[in-house]
Amino acid sequence: MTTLPDRPNSALLVIDVQNGVVTGAVDRDGVVSRIGTLVDQAREAGTPVVWVQHSSDELPRGSSQWEYVPELPQLNTEPVVHKRYGDSFEDTDLESVLAGAGVGRLVVAGAQSDACIRSTIHGAFVRGYDVTLVSDAHTTEDLTQWGAPAPELVISHTNLYWQFQGGPGRTADVATAAEVRF
Repeated sequence: MTTLPDRPNSALLVIDVQNGVVTGAVDRDGVVSRIGTLVDQAREAGTPVVWVQHSSDELPRGSSQWEYVPELPQLNTEPVVHKRYGDSFEDTDLESVLAGAGVGRLVVAGAQSDACIRSTIHGAFVRGYDVTLVSDAHTTEDLTQWGAPAPELVISHTNLYWQFQGGPGRTADVATAAEVRF
């Protein structure tokens, strides 16, 4: 029930599952596997898969750290949105990509739970999108040495608070990869 007019479609948004982002992430292999299953299901259903790829001083474009993990091959027909900020909408063409596909609902997976995932789900929601966070298909690294909670707690907390997010004319929900339907 998106607030975006004439946008009845869904898209799978895969955020920053790049070598330099998910190295050392909690349940990296399990999360990547579940994302791979979601990608396959979205493709089978004819649902757009949109890839988001971050670059920064630590993730320079073209470097091996910047590349997507090899387990998640992209199709040439699938859009790749390049970003430099946490929110995948900020200073990118994501909105125009989604508008062109008539997308009003996003299914979100990727990394990192406490940064780009959190920023993007909020960014999408305030822009009028319905947002489903895939509870077992996002991850983060251990940042406890800088005062963050343990990564499992970050993931759990993100799932917990997102299921209670609300706003007029929009929905926010949380589903496991097995529960997601396109």
